[in-house]
Amino acid sequence: MSIISTLESKFGRFAIPGLVQIIAILQIIVFLMLYAGPAEMKTGALLAVMPQAEKIYAGQVWLLLSHVLVPPFSSPFACLLTSWFTLWLGRVLEDAWGAFRVNLYVIWLVLSLGVWSLFFGFPLSSYWLLNTLLFAVAALIPNEEILLFFIIPVKMKWIALLDAAAMFFMFLGSPSAIFLIVFANLNFLAAFGPHFLKIWMQRGKVAARRSRFESAQLPQDAFFHQCSVCKKTEIDNPHLEFRVLDSGDEICGECRAKRNGG
Repeated sequence: MSIISTLESKFGRFAIPGLVQIIAILQIIVFLMLYAGPAEMKTGALLAVMPQAEKIYAGQVWLLLSHVLVPPFSSPFACLLTSWFTLWLGRVLEDAWGAFRVNLYVIWLVLSLGVWSLFFGFPLSSYWLLNTLLFAVAALIPNEEILLFFIIPVKMKWIALLDAAAMFFMFLGSPSAIFLIVFANLNFLAAFGPHFLKIWMQRGKVAARRSRFESAQLPQDAFFHQCSVCKKTEIDNPHLEFRVLDSGDEICGECRAKRNGG
């Protein structure tokens, strides 16, 4: 059992269902306080939620988390659009992971950024919450299509790549921002890094096997893929798809479906 699974079994009952959705709704409320009220209300609201070293040292540790409630954009349309998108991302992620893992993922981000800002003085934005949720959902369902601006169908992986490109240009404009970018994505790297590494290693194994196969002088009936369960090869059925297991053995699509109960 993984560390996360162990923690979930012990502390899962304390998780807050719909945490991301709650944050998105609070962002709308804070937006109204900031941009629809008088100037003194805007100043007071910002001081109430943004991290300040003297207040945190005085015991107001919740300021390490509350900065995520400030919406990333000042435009009413952009605020509503990003809040709606955040709601959707949170719902998708919670359906895939469950409330506890989403809580852990979000709290890691906002707390680490709060501490980072406290010691290094970087300004904070809830953009990083939207960013990390987007990357997580794009990694889980890369080919899922959404309607950009409610009109243009775009796959999640392309939206994530555009977001990554924006961070790259942020780095080009201010190279010191690389530390903030890396720190703001540590939770994503911890959650998905091992998975991507495993895929990369499996592709390397397949490429090496293919290279050895193509360079060898083999008879016409030689096969490259063979299912470790039913022993079928691509010669037996050219339409069979094969996948590499963690053990390094291959399994055909038919046996894989049977194993998964399909």
